[in-house]
Amino acid sequence: MIFNALSLPGAFRITLDKKADARGHFARTFCVQEFSDHGLNPNLVQCNTSFNLSRGTLRGLHWQATPHAEAKLVRVTRGSLWDVMVDLRPKSPTFLQWHGETLDEDNGVMLYIPEGFAHGFVTAHENTEIFYQMTTLYDPTLARGARFDDPAFKIKWPGTDPLIVSDRDLLFPTFDPAAVARAATTASSVPPTSAE
Repeated sequence: MIFNALSLPGAFRITLDKKADARGHFARTFCVQEFSDHGLNPNLVQCNTSFNLSRGTLRGLHWQATPHAEAKLVRVTRGSLWDVMVDLRPKSPTFLQWHGETLDEDNGVMLYIPEGFAHGFVTAHENTEIFYQMTTLYDPTLARGARFDDPAFKIKWPGTDPLIVSDRDLLFPTFDPAAVARAATTASSVPPTSAE
């Protein structure tokens, strides 16, 4: 694996180091030692897949709040999508900044999304599947979200029309950066969205 730090502290692009021959290729997708050597949390405890029938399916933005914030390792096993992460750590120098890039079944790119980040994607092809590995078990009481087009983030999504977005994702409240920053100085576990 080839590890490249992104502009958002703690986030990485990891490219598969494919060993190819006439049969195809072989590549390692995870190694505790290599992740530890790069300062990444190697404690991957849960794996999920998301299969998306249609081009233009948008999921997100999602994260899990403290005290069970999760890091994610994501890669596409079929199809193609544009993947986005947003830094929601109030004390981070890149608070509210985002990174997006294409993941597909051929490019061998994975993204490591640290704790305290939101995540989302939009599919570029039909029948796209994304594979997630998480560092924390899912806790529905700590599941959080923000709209993909929330003005706090100013994400420039690629032009895909029409978009297919769940009612749940469309009904997330407006993200309140000031409330998150205030709460981070007084508590270890706060809802990162406002009800406004």
